[in-house]
Amino acid sequence: MPSYTAPLRDFRFVLHEALRVQEMPEIAGYEEMTDDFTGAVLEEAGKIASEVLAPINVTGDVQGCTLENGVVRTPDGFREAMDLLREGGWTGLDCDPDYGGQGMPHVLNLAVGEIQSAANMAFMMYPGLTHGAYSALHAHGSDELKQKYLPKLVSGEWTGTMNLTEPHCGTDLGMLRTKAVPQDDGSYRVSGQKIFISSGEHDLAENIIHLVLARMPDAPEGVKGISLFVVPKFLVNDDGSLGDRNGVVCGKVEEKMGIHGNSTCVMNYDDATGWLVGEPNKGLRAMFTMMNEARLMVGMQGLAVAEAAYQNAAAYAKDRLQGRDVTGEKNPDGPADPIIVHPDVRRMLLDQKSFIEGARAFLLWGATMIDMEKRHEDAQMREDAGMIIALLTPVLKAFLTDKGLECTIMAQQVFGGHGYIEEWGQSQFVRDARIAMIYEGANGVQALDLVGRKLPMKGGKPIMTFFDYIKGYIKANEDDLSLAREFLEPLKSASKDLQQAAMFFMQAGMKNPNAALAGSNDFLHMLGHVCLGMAWTRMAKAAATALQNGAEDRAFYENKIATGRYYMKRLLPETKLRLARIESGAEPVMDLPAEAF
Repeated sequence: MPSYTAPLRDFRFVLHEALRVQEMPEIAGYEEMTDDFTGAVLEEAGKIASEVLAPINVTGDVQGCTLENGVVRTPDGFREAMDLLREGGWTGLDCDPDYGGQGMPHVLNLAVGEIQSAANMAFMMYPGLTHGAYSALHAHGSDELKQKYLPKLVSGEWTGTMNLTEPHCGTDLGMLRTKAVPQDDGSYRVSGQKIFISSGEHDLAENIIHLVLARMPDAPEGVKGISLFVVPKFLVNDDGSLGDRNGVVCGKVEEKMGIHGNSTCVMNYDDATGWLVGEPNKGLRAMFTMMNEARLMVGMQGLAVAEAAYQNAAAYAKDRLQGRDVTGEKNPDGPADPIIVHPDVRRMLLDQKSFIEGARAFLLWGATMIDMEKRHEDAQMREDAGMIIALLTPVLKAFLTDKGLECTIMAQQVFGGHGYIEEWGQSQFVRDARIAMIYEGANGVQALDLVGRKLPMKGGKPIMTFFDYIKGYIKANEDDLSLAREFLEPLKSASKDLQQAAMFFMQAGMKNPNAALAGSNDFLHMLGHVCLGMAWTRMAKAAATALQNGAEDRAFYENKIATGRYYMKRLLPETKLRLARIESGAEPVMDLPAEAF
């Protein structure tokens, strides 16, 4: 059975040496982000992950969820694990204290999320989606809705969902048919069918609060006529107690490739009572509050599962004996050397390790942008941070999940035949990671969003702000000889590739939009690599500084620099391949007629 141990040392390094969050008092809440404080929180999260969540990960995969008389039964151990999260206040870590939350910064909540999702991705989707529902209601709900629903969502006594997709429409939400008919008492009667609803029905909470996109009778066509409604499984009385069962039931639990422990449901709404969230016909904007948060959570899932798979692959590579090192025996007393001596196994492990550690630094930096947007004392800093995180949200979602799946497959490959056998657990990591590339907006859609909407947003100001950030960092550190050749120069080269690709889009895309869209996936990956190159450069500087200051844990810092050096030499140059693809234009992609496929 696979195991998982939270990489606490790496979290401490990223938070307190690379990002230096403790030196950002201008962001409300960061004044408390000391090494001791974050260390205690993450250590406790790690214990829960390794001792409680990881052991029921395989259980969830094998047992799955079953629908019995309208109720979904979750796997053994899931209810006890949810009780533990509730009792410890983990469900409201960064939520508003006015509704019972602890008010901690989002960056700490995301770090905890990675640890717990690495241990059990399917289980953590229940509280994860609940947090998204909380965020949407907190941002757009009336005071009455907030008072009624938020305290129970924050405490974890109730869970939440998001209901967008219908059998005939997924990405194109303008086609949705679910109806919401107004009633004299201010409520609405919601009718329709939603599919692929994660955590749609289960036995982990007293009530489930569904956020549902629907169309009013007089609504405009398309996305301009979509409203958002809160539709509880059980109606809530004025005193907060639970009333009658609402007109919403689970019609089916989907059989899936992975995340078997999470109930993915078909939800049928039959004159269910709901209440409008936000303004009429502005539901998509309100739901995007939840979707954007969910996209960051999914990016985190890609990283988390990759970390779990890598840990087991690295342990296996140091234990499995096969063949001899071509440069000389490394295990002369045994029948063979451990497979980690072989260069190709090292390559696979370093591809994983350098991506995972770079992605963690990138994700946590992105989380500081969210905190900055919401909590910084300076209005201009809040605006700039908002632009940056809006630009990078599709990258965090798609790049981290594309590469995360690649890492789980490489980890499986390290196991050889044992990686294909269920008892070793690597198959589950691959199967669980696969969905992250699809849900919350398939990765191709994320690439289209990046190139079609985010690049031209505000006249290109966000991407120019990003380029200025990279240029400023390189210039500020160009005299640092320990960084210049192995980190700053590759980062500068990759950044120039990215700028050249953006310029191509501006020139060719004006004449033929397909020229930009055909290269959108390549551009997203280029931007992802530049972000990881930036993250590794920052970490290399922090590690070099620690070594210069006589750090006791020299091996950790030396290994960090060596891993970063690998990324800059072996993986970052991919930007040149991606640029060549982009500059080939639309013709290679679009020339073949549809009937030829």
